Amino acid sequence: MFREGFVWGAGSSAYQIEGGAALDGRGPSIWDTLCRRPGAIHNSETGDVACDHYTRFRDDVDLMQRIGLGAYRFSVAWPRVLPLGIGRINEPGLDFYDQLVDSLLAANITPWVTLYHWDLPQGLFDRGGWLSPEIPAWFAEYTRVVVDRLSDRVTNWITINEPQIFVGLGYREGKHAPGLKLSMKEQLAAAHHVLLAHGRAVQVIRERARSTPSIGWAPVGRADYPAVETPENIEAARISSMSVHEPGFWNNTWFGDPVCLGHYPEDGVRLYGADMPRIERGDMETIFQKLDFYGVNIYSGVGVRRGADGATETVAWPAGVASTTMRWPVAPKSLYWGPRFLHERYQLPIVITENGMANPDWVAGDGRVHDPQRIDYTRAYLLELARAHADRVPVHGYFHWAALDNFEWAEGYKERFGLIHVDFATQKRTMKDSAYWYSEVIRSNGKHLSDASPFAQAAGPQVRRVAQETRQGVRGPVPVPGGRS
Repeated sequence: MFREGFVWGAGSSAYQIEGGAALDGRGPSIWDTLCRRPGAIHNSETGDVACDHYTRFRDDVDLMQRIGLGAYRFSVAWPRVLPLGIGRINEPGLDFYDQLVDSLLAANITPWVTLYHWDLPQGLFDRGGWLSPEIPAWFAEYTRVVVDRLSDRVTNWITINEPQIFVGLGYREGKHAPGLKLSMKEQLAAAHHVLLAHGRAVQVIRERARSTPSIGWAPVGRADYPAVETPENIEAARISSMSVHEPGFWNNTWFGDPVCLGHYPEDGVRLYGADMPRIERGDMETIFQKLDFYGVNIYSGVGVRRGADGATETVAWPAGVASTTMRWPVAPKSLYWGPRFLHERYQLPIVITENGMANPDWVAGDGRVHDPQRIDYTRAYLLELARAHADRVPVHGYFHWAALDNFEWAEGYKERFGLIHVDFATQKRTMKDSAYWYSEVIRSNGKHLSDASPFAQAAGPQVRRVAQETRQGVRGPVPVPGGRS
């Protein structure tokens, strides 16, 4: 179904799972600050403890091995490594990531490191944060510290996660840290500094990595797809997916074009006019660095068609459309057309760095977590990804979001995305039915996705054995593709 060597993984981010906010010299981040603002976070919850992964990471890696993950994407907490953002290195923080990487490798799980997943050190925010023209240099210094410590064992690097979201929700709408509502000109300046930071990070990784690196990034993907697959609608979806429709950042090209083509998109430049950021000599060359893959986070999409006047029209969702608990419509076609359009434009291999769904999961009376919606959702999306692969889109990997239920930013702990259920009161972990099902997907390299009943797969002999071992507390590894154990 998928290419030999296809990467099957799951992901997380530091602030969402680590906890240990006051342990071993970690400095505060902008999310620590926002979580203490009244009304900012659901139920006034924080990431102070989260999944307590900082102290329980070995057990979590054991669970990942039992699922059979071939790769685990995690982020490094900038303030754990450099408490003030620059300057003094916090050795216990680096030691944690040393141990995490070693534990993953011992479990035959390949680490994929994300350098920035939104937890900007508060000390750097106090000096201007992403509005400061100095932040690309600060990010380069941080990158150098991490690469110098981990690059003898880590080869897969992701610079920045979802700039559209942390700039759009953090500096435009005020819903995410740092909780600001700035002018369009200020937002665009922050976005330009993010792009420069990405470029500087790529340069540092290329210069200093001790093993040959594979470098990408992980923007969110706007995935418009043809509501009906006619040539006219396909072209309308392509144009819509690769356009800057309105002021803001919910698009692919404002960030993607500078990174992959070396210039801002013309339609966005016209739209923003006098609000355009100041571009210094050499800026675009710094941003435009060679990448090895284009990571993209896709959860949903929207159907479009060519209207009678030739313009692109959005097709309204039907009443009662299937949706996740985040109220994101279920749109499997986004995992075909999103990768296809992005590859056509940027000519890079595609890695799905996030895909998954929020679901109202709980531990049932039988001690299991039954999440058939997640199984059905993931199967439908993977079938579309397999279709893209069959149509020669170079899709090299898929990371389910998330490995563990976690702190879901402004939503606190009320949204559950994990393959592994976390009881946040007791920190007890329970593998969900979807984890057992995903284990079989990995084992077979997606061979049985098209079978009539994905739930039959979840009840197969391999998965039943894993479930029995989990209930009995057996810690043996689950056999996975390629002879790993």
